[in-house]
Amino acid sequence: MALASGGAMTPASAPSGAEGVEGEKAALLLIDVINSFDFEGCEGLVRAAEQAAPKITALRERCRQCATPVIYVNDNFGRWRSDFQATVALCSQPEQPGSGVTRALVPGKDDYFILKPRHSAFFCTALELLLQQLKVKRLVLVGFATNICVLYTANDAHMRGYEVAVPRDCTASNSPDLTERALAQMELVSCADTRQSSLLDLSGEWRNTHAASARGPLSEPRAE
Repeated sequence: MALASGGAMTPASAPSGAEGVEGEKAALLLIDVINSFDFEGCEGLVRAAEQAAPKITALRERCRQCATPVIYVNDNFGRWRSDFQATVALCSQPEQPGSGVTRALVPGKDDYFILKPRHSAFFCTALELLLQQLKVKRLVLVGFATNICVLYTANDAHMRGYEVAVPRDCTASNSPDLTERALAQMELVSCADTRQSSLLDLSGEWRNTHAASARGPLSEPRAE
C-alpha cells in the first residue's frame, strides 16, 4: 500500500544531479523533519533538532544547487485523512514544540514529498519507485530521530543496495548517547559514511571506517 506521495517534478532541462565516482546519482532524504515533537520528554530531542536544523538547511541548499533530488519523507502521525501540506501546517503551529524546526525546514516547490506510516522511509511507501525513476543509487539521510526512523531507513536502504551517508551533524535523538550509538550501528551494519556534512562530497567517494571489514548484502563472501 503506497501512501500519499508527490511533489513538483524537476524540469526536464535541469542538470541530472550530483553523481558519484562511478556515475551513480545521489539524493537527499529528509526524514521526519516536519515534526511537532509533541510528546512527553521531548525537550532533549527538540534542543538537538534545533541545533541540527541549520546544518540540514545548508546541506539541502547544496543539493538544490547541484540538482540533487531533495525528498521529504515524513510520518503521517496517524492522520490518515491529511496530506503533506496539512502536516506542515499542523507542525508549524506556535504551540507545537517542533514549530521552530518545522518552519526552518519547510520544503520548496521543487522538492519531492512522501508520507510514511511507520519508522522506515521505505515501508509501505512509494519511495523506492521514486528513486528508481530518478535513477538514484546513493542516499544522504538526515533528520529525526537518529536511533529510530533514520536507523530503520538506513538499514532498509543498505538491504536494497543503496550507498548510504548519514552526516552526524544533520540528525538528532533524545540524547547525544543515543545518537552516537545509532551512528556507530549504521557505520557497522549499513556501511554508512557519518562524517559531518561539510566534509561530505556529494559527487565524490564516500568513506566508511568499517567498510573494509563489513559484508554488505550485495558483496562477495570474504575468503576465510
